[in-house]
Amino acid sequence: MPNSENNKRIAKNTLLLYFRMIITMLVSLYTIRLVLNTLGVVDYGIYNVVGGIVVMFSFLSGTMASASQRFFAFELGRNDILQLKKLFSLTVIIYFIIALIVLLVSETIGLWFLNYKMIIPVERMEAANWIYQFAILSFLVTIITIPYNAAIIAHENMKIFAYVSIIEVSLKLVIVYLLILFSFDKLILYSILLFGTTCIVTFIYRTICKRNYEECVYFFYWNRSLFRTLISYSGWNLFGSVAWVLNSQGINILLNLFFGPVVNASRAIAYQVSSTVFQFVSNFITAVNPQITKYYATNEKDQMMKLVFQSSKLSYFLLFILSMPVLLETNFILTLWLKQIPEYAVLFLRLVVIIALIDSLSFPLMTAAQATGKVKYYQIVVGGMLLFNLPVSYLFLNLGYEPQVTMYISILISSISLFLRLLMLRTMIGLIIKNFFKYVLVAVFSVSVVSYILPLILIFNFNDGFFRFFAVGFSGLITSIGSIYLFGISINERHILNGVLKAKLTKE
Repeated sequence: MPNSENNKRIAKNTLLLYFRMIITMLVSLYTIRLVLNTLGVVDYGIYNVVGGIVVMFSFLSGTMASASQRFFAFELGRNDILQLKKLFSLTVIIYFIIALIVLLVSETIGLWFLNYKMIIPVERMEAANWIYQFAILSFLVTIITIPYNAAIIAHENMKIFAYVSIIEVSLKLVIVYLLILFSFDKLILYSILLFGTTCIVTFIYRTICKRNYEECVYFFYWNRSLFRTLISYSGWNLFGSVAWVLNSQGINILLNLFFGPVVNASRAIAYQVSSTVFQFVSNFITAVNPQITKYYATNEKDQMMKLVFQSSKLSYFLLFILSMPVLLETNFILTLWLKQIPEYAVLFLRLVVIIALIDSLSFPLMTAAQATGKVKYYQIVVGGMLLFNLPVSYLFLNLGYEPQVTMYISILISSISLFLRLLMLRTMIGLIIKNFFKYVLVAVFSVSVVSYILPLILIFNFNDGFFRFFAVGFSGLITSIGSIYLFGISINERHILNGVLKAKLTKE
């Protein structure tokens, strides 16, 4: 397929995912506000540390779906439908095994930890156990659907995600009003209704895939060699995913042990806003991922490397433009959005956005590593570094440091992990680290420095309020776009952009 067709497909899929994101973002932010006010800070904190297993496993399932789609996209690139059917059926078996293992661990070690180690008010312990059980059920339902989601990504049919996501956020909005309507324990009711939403969404994805993709019909197939290849790849990606999860949800549990559910609520607010903003980047990466894999499958290494560098840079720029007002006007945004702002929420949000900016550079690198299919040592090195976050954070918290120290440690580890990925990819795909510094890191650093000058001047010269917020947001948008055009893209990219703009203006 010509490169122009690939670029058009990426652009189309990105726009579809952005449409999905805008709808889900608006509804989600409104829903979070209502849930916080309905449940209260303590119950909201309890849900996010105990029910956080849902968030943890949803991320886990998303990462594993991206890993599975590598194999699907690879075979689609080779147009081998028979092999694709075999891969799908074996993948279903693998995730069923993983689901059983997680169920066993969750109902033994996890249950003991919840009841005997976590800091939860005694009168809310029963509710916490209800949340925990429905979180586990949500995971079991979700993980067996991973092969279907992977098929959607591999086929690059992102409009399915767009439509289903709108249904999902609409259901969550209905949940909030049901919480207000019924007098039943709101925390327990919330967990039950969210589980129901998970079941509905899962059913929709499975039905769509079975009707549209001929490979998405399970039949018993066994091939020991292929199974070992899949389980090895999935296993090492699972290790990397678990390391990432411990880097986030594990810290959430630590904060509960040292500070209680109120700090969990603050952290939850920060991550909700950050993840909403980060949807802009994840949508772009979701659209790009299959193309990176297909370039590798067809041995077009130069095109693959070019796309990896460009998408790393663009991922950062997309998040950077949106994150600037969030970083500069954090207090105003949270005050406008929420009736009550939990302690530490403002600082947490700023630090979480910085972590997201650093990580945005890494996602195309992760996809490039997964495209090779040889991820064992990559996951050992990078995943091992991410695992350091938990013990190091525990050490500092045990020494009496404030909860924000966990964020500072995460920033350091995310930075180190970025450079470790570059070192690993130098061996795996021949990535030239010097070129990444020259074409990506220098560009994003230059754009970051120049773009903040005018908004910071406004911050220091005007009082907090709507005028300053809009002035900072508008000036940040203009200076960001201008600096990206001047310093963020290469000469060739600028010529291409000029040609596109000229053609559009001439046509009009």
